[in-house]
Amino acid sequence: MACAPSPAPTTAPAATSAPSQPTAAAATTAPTRVAATSAPTAAATPVAAQPFVFGMVLVGPQNDHGYSEAHFTAGQYLEKAIPGAKMVSLDKVNPADRKGVTFDQVVDDMVKQGAKLIFATSDDFQDDTRTSAQKRPDITFIMVSGDDVLQKKNPPNLGNYFGRMEYGKEIAGCAAALSTQTGKIGYLGPLINNETRRLASSVYLGAKYCWENYLKKNAGDLQFTVNWIGFWFNIPGVTLDPTKVAGDFYGSGTDVVASGIDTTEAVVVSGQQAKAGKNVFAIPYDFKGACAESPQTCLGVPYFNWGPGYLRIAKSFINKTWKPEFTWDGP
Repeated sequence: MACAPSPAPTTAPAATSAPSQPTAAAATTAPTRVAATSAPTAAATPVAAQPFVFGMVLVGPQNDHGYSEAHFTAGQYLEKAIPGAKMVSLDKVNPADRKGVTFDQVVDDMVKQGAKLIFATSDDFQDDTRTSAQKRPDITFIMVSGDDVLQKKNPPNLGNYFGRMEYGKEIAGCAAALSTQTGKIGYLGPLINNETRRLASSVYLGAKYCWENYLKKNAGDLQFTVNWIGFWFNIPGVTLDPTKVAGDFYGSGTDVVASGIDTTEAVVVSGQQAKAGKNVFAIPYDFKGACAESPQTCLGVPYFNWGPGYLRIAKSFINKTWKPEFTWDGP
C-alpha cells in the first residue's frame, strides 16, 4: 500500500484499556452458535495467578461496525469470560491514521502495560508480527490470518488463527442471486491477496449455485463484477472511495452489492439509493450489527464469532498448554 512520506516516529500512542462493561461477541453465521459457544462456567474457566493482560491490535477503528469492531468485541468477550482479564488495545494501526507509528512500537507499549499475549488482527500485520515475535520470545503472538505456521516460518511463540468465512460468503452470494432483478451483482473488494480472492470467489460460487439450481437460470446471464479499492477501508488519496464505488455499481444497473471491505459503505449507500426510489440491496461483512446502517436494504451479514476461539487460545495460554498452531475454525 502506497502512502505519502511520514515524519520520523517518536513513540506510539498508548494502547487503551477496554471498557469495563463488555458486550457479548457476535455469533457465527448460524445464529445457534451463540448458545453453543457461550462462555464456560466459572468452574471451567482458569483463574490466572496474576491479572491476565492481553493486547488487541486493530487495523481500523474499533467502532467501524465491521471487521475491527468484531475483534474488539471479542476482546470484551474475553474480559467477561476470564476473571481478572484486562484488554489493552489500539485501533487504526495503519500508515494513514497513525503516521510514523510502527507495529513494533505498539507492541512495546502493550508489553509495558503487562500484556503477555497479543492478538494481531489483520493480514496487514503479518510480517511485522513475525518480526516482533522473533524479538520477544517471552511474548505470545496470535496472527489472525496468515500462514506462517503452515509455511514453517513462525518462531515458537507465534500461532495463526482465522475463521472459515467462505461458508458465510457463499450464503451471501446465494442471497444476492435470489434477490437481484437485473442479474447484476457487484462485489466491493479490499486489497488483493489470497484471502480476499478466496472470499470474493466464494460469493460468486454461492451466487452461481443458487442462480442455476434454485432460479433455473443460465449462468451466462448472471453478471458478477469485482472492484478492488486497494485496502481494507477508505484511505483518502490512497484507495478508491468505497462510497463512490458502491454508487457507481448502483448507477450501472447493479442492484445488489456485497462487501468484502471492513466498513459499511455498501449498505449505507444502498439505503441512500432506496430513499431515492431505487430497489437495491447490500450485504455488509463480518459484524453482527452492520445491517443497522440500513435495515430495509440489508439482506443479512456473514460474520464470524471470534470470541470463543480467542477464549480457547487465552485459556491454553493461562494453563501453559498453548503451542503454535494453524487454526482455521469452521462455523
